[in-house]
Amino acid sequence: MSEQEVGLRARLVAVGVDLVTQEGVQALSLREIARRAGVSHGAPRRYFPTHLELLSAIAREGFAELGAEAAEELREGQEGPRAQLAALARIYVDYALSHRGMYELMFRHDLLESNRLGLRETSLPLFGTLVDLVSRARPDVRAPEVAGALWANLHGIAQLWGWGSLRLATGADGVEPFVRAALDAHLGPERR
Repeated sequence: MSEQEVGLRARLVAVGVDLVTQEGVQALSLREIARRAGVSHGAPRRYFPTHLELLSAIAREGFAELGAEAAEELREGQEGPRAQLAALARIYVDYALSHRGMYELMFRHDLLESNRLGLRETSLPLFGTLVDLVSRARPDVRAPEVAGALWANLHGIAQLWGWGSLRLATGADGVEPFVRAALDAHLGPERR
């Protein structure tokens, strides 16, 4: 690929990232991305033969951003796996609430081609980190299942909070009590 082609491919993905961030998944049509990138509506097909491939490339950017945020936080030396899990849980829920369109796209595997474009290589390491931390915090459990259940719980917290359901049902002022409760439910109460 020439530099110009690489530049256009990157511009299409960047436009898609901006579009999903501002307007949500429903706005991610090939035609709209092409229009905003200033190219013909057929141009994206040269780099992304299917709409799913372009969506996957956009989602890959979200996974990379979330992964970088998590890596940065975990590098800052939280003590112990439980504290690291708490930090990772907060980052995950905060990302979900502050990047709603991207977050929705990232986990809509029915819209993505996760075996192409390196999407799995970008998304699975974060889950691997979660599994590792769970196994260190709870060596007595099957870490992949507990990590999966914790992830599902955090995902549900983020979705229900974003929709207003948790706030309505509980009167809570923020998601932190739910994140702590999820950690306690899957890891046992925190020892003080």
